[in-house]
Amino acid sequence: MNLLRDIMTENVATVSPSQTVQDAARLMSDYNVGSIPVVDQGRVIGIITDRDITLRSTAQGLTSTTAVSEVMSSHVIWGTPEMNVEEAASLMAEKQIRRLPIVEHDQLIGVIALGDIATNEMFDEEAEAALTNISIPSQPEV
Repeated sequence: MNLLRDIMTENVATVSPSQTVQDAARLMSDYNVGSIPVVDQGRVIGIITDRDITLRSTAQGLTSTTAVSEVMSSHVIWGTPEMNVEEAASLMAEKQIRRLPIVEHDQLIGVIALGDIATNEMFDEEAEAALTNISIPSQPEV
């Protein structure tokens, strides 16, 4: 069985809720990622994405000094290091997410990205299925 512990990225850039959206954007640029977990004392309390910055900050006329906590997504879906790749891919597809923080004992220990799954030939089918479901446009809430 292939566990997330075996393929997750362990050294994850994070931001605190009090850091600015500019700090988050700079880290995204430095690490070439589209999202960063928001962590308070090791505990994941949110996630901020490049899309959050664009739609909830820039488009609303907020400044680069706006706190991450004001624009982050606070409903975070996460996995555990003991989940297998198929479970993670299924969860990512169901929730339409491309990155899954990995939490153990209430602490962030890594991240698995759809790309991590896709680059492993053993998991091509899982990655393809997840990407297909993630790419389906969600319906706007009315």
